Amino acid sequence: KGLQMLHGKSLVALVLERLAPQAVRVVISANRNCDAYAALGAPWQADVFADTLPDFPGPLAGLLAGLRAARTEWLLTAPCDSPWLPADLAERLGNAALAEHADIVTATTTNAEGVVSLHPVFALVRTSLADDLAAYLDAGGRKVRAWYARHRAAEVAFADERAFYNINSVQELAGLERA
Repeated sequence: KGLQMLHGKSLVALVLERLAPQAVRVVISANRNCDAYAALGAPWQADVFADTLPDFPGPLAGLLAGLRAARTEWLLTAPCDSPWLPADLAERLGNAALAEHADIVTATTTNAEGVVSLHPVFALVRTSLADDLAAYLDAGGRKVRAWYARHRAAEVAFADERAFYNINSVQELAGLERA
């Protein structure tokens, strides 16, 4: 999905443009088209890695690969199909992690009707949780929120819902391309 084009750039390139200034190192979790992702990641010195678990069992497997690849105390995550992520995502999640002594911090938004949405793949996760995540996955766990609930977690409210919009289909992408 990240290789799809929007306004002349791949979705993953748009995400990297927003994410790279916020991170010491960027890694891309990809289970297909790894060479294409590696070529796209070159300007940002992004490393590409695949899930280490068979059958690619969902986002937590990618998170585990990222936690194991990280060389820092924290891993900042964002999906490749959300090209408008906040420019201050890392700063705000990091501040909350310190203030609330959290091991996982995620983003939330509230819509016009007052409904709060959690955005669990926009997260800051302590890398020391890798072994616990591996055990959770080995036991058959697959739900991101359920794994987060096992740890000291915090949430940060962001005002701009559009920053967390993820593009789920070619039709959505085409509509955005025309906009």
